[in-house]
Amino acid sequence: MRERFQQDKRVDSEWLRTNFPCMMACPAGTDAGRYVALIAEGRYEEAYRYARDPNPLASVCGRVCAHPCETACRRGAIDRPVAIRALKRFLTERYGPESRNPLPANTCKVPKQAGKIAIVGSGPVGLTAAHDLALLGYSVTIFEAAPVAGGMLNLGIPEYRLPRSVVEAQLREILAAGDVTLRLNCAAGRDFTIAQLREQGFAAMVIAVGAHQSRDLAIPGADLDGVHKGIDFLLNVNLGYRFEIGGKVAVIGGGSVAMDVARSALRASALAAREMADVSLSALRLGAREVTIIYRRRRDQMRAAREEIQELEVEGVSVLEGRTPVRVLGRAGKVVGLETTDASGETQIITCDTVILAIGQEARLDFLKPEDGVGVNPGGLIAVNPESLMTSAPGVFAGGDCVFGPRLIIDSVGDGKRIALGIDAYLSGRVPAEPEIEVEILSRHRMFSSYMEIPRQTIPTLALERRTGITEVELVFDEETARLEAQRCLHCWVNTVFEGSEEDGSRCTLCGGCADVCPESCIQLVPLERIEFPLEALGAMQSESSLFRVELDDVATSELGTITGTALLKDETRCIRCGLCAERCPVGVITMEAWSLRPAAVLAGARN
Repeated sequence: MRERFQQDKRVDSEWLRTNFPCMMACPAGTDAGRYVALIAEGRYEEAYRYARDPNPLASVCGRVCAHPCETACRRGAIDRPVAIRALKRFLTERYGPESRNPLPANTCKVPKQAGKIAIVGSGPVGLTAAHDLALLGYSVTIFEAAPVAGGMLNLGIPEYRLPRSVVEAQLREILAAGDVTLRLNCAAGRDFTIAQLREQGFAAMVIAVGAHQSRDLAIPGADLDGVHKGIDFLLNVNLGYRFEIGGKVAVIGGGSVAMDVARSALRASALAAREMADVSLSALRLGAREVTIIYRRRRDQMRAAREEIQELEVEGVSVLEGRTPVRVLGRAGKVVGLETTDASGETQIITCDTVILAIGQEARLDFLKPEDGVGVNPGGLIAVNPESLMTSAPGVFAGGDCVFGPRLIIDSVGDGKRIALGIDAYLSGRVPAEPEIEVEILSRHRMFSSYMEIPRQTIPTLALERRTGITEVELVFDEETARLEAQRCLHCWVNTVFEGSEEDGSRCTLCGGCADVCPESCIQLVPLERIEFPLEALGAMQSESSLFRVELDDVATSELGTITGTALLKDETRCIRCGLCAERCPVGVITMEAWSLRPAAVLAGARN
């Protein structure tokens, strides 16, 4: 039995980040732990809503998200993280727009808002912003330069990783969210300008053009016949155009991207690594007999997901690490090899007839004119307010790769959501409400039997001999496997609370039973004289006294370090939420409480 109620309960933001790691790691704010736990209980429709509601690209992310939530998953510190992305796909395969029995998507239920919005680019940023703005009641027009919508979802990611039918189904769902119009083959600078959009009455604009221009590699021979840019290669392949390559392909990738901040450089390097994987596997499917990746760093420094690198090797792609390309060799104007060196200067020549450069991407912003007032920083990226993502031009917002450099799809989804809120605030004056904390007291908390002994389940893949053409390689969990994997979740949103009850006056008796029964030894009884209280910690506790009411338990901050007594300390990062301490407590001081963050009211009110 559960008792649900809301409290105005203040908590430290750092504590929240520690205890909601998967949710806090998701730029879209998806409560991954909740939908994983609901899968374990077999409550699939409810789980799908948790996965889909904050993320209009849930079906896409279930297949190709780089899953920062898994990187943050606390289970990974014990053995391996929960397969969150694969579990999301399990849900979208059942109820997403690509499924046979899709659940109705959220649509606009609020009065139409004044002001129409123009979005330049239909990639993850543009589609997400359009979706959330439509739910808020705005009229949105998306301008896309390509003959298909989706940006790099359609033009960059190979179909064996992300089927076009999934992208199209997701797109249809977003266009049906409200008053959204899509205009294809409409390129900024060629068919319209920012100034013309203003003249047409658009009250706000979103620049979401991505970074579709490959960087050059300035080495001798780079202009030979047979040298191609990775993005051009993928665009042609994904649009179905004929693209000639030879039998031996060398893919050059990795390294830093010339951006003005380390984070942009690292993200660009990460995308280059993922792009290398896509280019190499596509090359094999076009008939290449031998594909080699040349990477100037160590293999463990590649920013591609580990599973992508493993799939490369399973399918026969070689990785040559620690080698830097210095010259493309040619004969009669055509590529015949690639000369590389290692850190010691030793030379190695790789025989090949095609070289594909996948060394990063940059945005093409030549459509911006001085009269537009949109500032561009020295790194060639659009400058924005870091909070609202509005550019130096009032009412013009920007996000994604053209602002931050190549980054993850889910980062772009997060940008689109921030932009939608920023535009609403700009046009209406409404300030987005902070998420509300909801507390649920669990009168009986139980984890699944042997949940700590369940190993991570292997995500199924297509047999090697069947991997041809555009056939999707990664498959979906069956129900039994999905539920087993979901049972591994540690329920990080459930917390052991040592508050007691003001009604019955219960207080901790320092019996030590909770410490004795804890299987992870994360609870200790420590004499106060053994605890150091730095001045900055004391200052924070005094200035934010409401956050430490329970912890101090009627002890004045000024007394810490001088009084004697005993403190009960708990290491939250080691807790596995077994609940044994709450069961063991003889005076009922310890309770198990579930915490959740309700979405900002401005968007919550716009949804079903």
